[in-house]
Amino acid sequence: MRIFRSLFAQVLIAIALGVLVGAFWPHFGVALKPLGDGFVKLIKMLIAPIVFCTVAGGIAKTSDPKAVGRVGGRALIYFEVVSTIALFIGLAVGLIFKPGAGFNIDVATLDPAAVSTYVAQARKAASVPETLLHIIPDTVASAFAAGDLLQVLLLAILAGFGLAALNRAGAGSDLAHGLEKIGALFFAIIGIVVRAAPLGAFGAMAFTIGQYGLASLGKLAILVVSVYATSALFVAVVLGLIAWVAGFSLWRFLVYLREELLICLGASASEAVLPQLMVKLERLGVPTAVVGLVTPTGYSFNLDGTNIYMTLATLFLAQATNAHLTLIQELTIVGVAMLTSKGAAGVTGAGFITLAMTLSAVGTIPVAAMALILGVDRFLSTSRALTNMIGNAVGTIVIAGWEGSLDRVKLAAELKGETGSVHA
Repeated sequence: MRIFRSLFAQVLIAIALGVLVGAFWPHFGVALKPLGDGFVKLIKMLIAPIVFCTVAGGIAKTSDPKAVGRVGGRALIYFEVVSTIALFIGLAVGLIFKPGAGFNIDVATLDPAAVSTYVAQARKAASVPETLLHIIPDTVASAFAAGDLLQVLLLAILAGFGLAALNRAGAGSDLAHGLEKIGALFFAIIGIVVRAAPLGAFGAMAFTIGQYGLASLGKLAILVVSVYATSALFVAVVLGLIAWVAGFSLWRFLVYLREELLICLGASASEAVLPQLMVKLERLGVPTAVVGLVTPTGYSFNLDGTNIYMTLATLFLAQATNAHLTLIQELTIVGVAMLTSKGAAGVTGAGFITLAMTLSAVGTIPVAAMALILGVDRFLSTSRALTNMIGNAVGTIVIAGWEGSLDRVKLAAELKGETGSVHA
């Protein structure tokens, strides 16, 4: 049937099969973990060159070099405002509904060794000056070898300005054209790799259910439901309102990104859809330079889902261990979380590591309490990934609209499905 040839249907079926395999044959499900990991690694392998070619090529074509700085500045302002709203929404839900109340956990019964790895990584986290210095790679090659998005972004911006200067001197057109062709090659490779998304989603979902089991959700269902419900509230109300003000329908936008949302759900990693997301944002009428600058930057600075999780999980652990927090301490959680969510960007298991950093900084809540939610963190990670992805996609369109460079006719036509474009 025709529907089964669509990537959306294939990924949806793969996720359902993964849940069944993980539930009924958990050991086999756990053994399928390499399928999910392999797919995410394939995508991550291509992110650095795609971001470099997109950003450098976009800046090289920009007639106004000052526009690049303006786009970056506006993006950071937007990211900070929306991320702060996400933090306070998580805090408000935690204080009103008290998901951890009644657990009465005795801290002495918890096993600190279960979260020792995350705590160790949190202690190694760089200070703000060190984090800023880390953006500068040791060598050009090391940025690509490490796959550090911010380092690659810095190199791409410098290369873009260099190409623009050469273009003005009449000597850079061949280089810019060559870079565009290289970028097209990597996007073609992404088109091939993304066909393996159903296999990756199947393996990742089978592992998650097989390793942690649906039963683990029952014990901490109130926390899981709170995080998902709060994230859904944030997307529907906050991002929905932002999209409405920006002049487009959030619902139609989410339908347009249905394949990416399902891949993100299956792989539990927003990075797994970054290249495809950039392609679709360009189709929606967002200029290449804006997509290249805003979207990758948002993956480090606009972590709405992570911020919701941070405040909610922190309050849950405080309530579960009967640790009393004053208003000043609650505001401190927001302030610390605002910094730590940026400091651990790009780190594997960043959500759990940033939670350890926040608990260590606040001091009142025992870090060992993190062992309580270790079993459901993989499920919470999916919520973080989905919300982060949606937030960055909406933010990119908003910044393009703010710049006055958004092709609104193309945006409306794409969202209504009137262009006949093929979804990746």
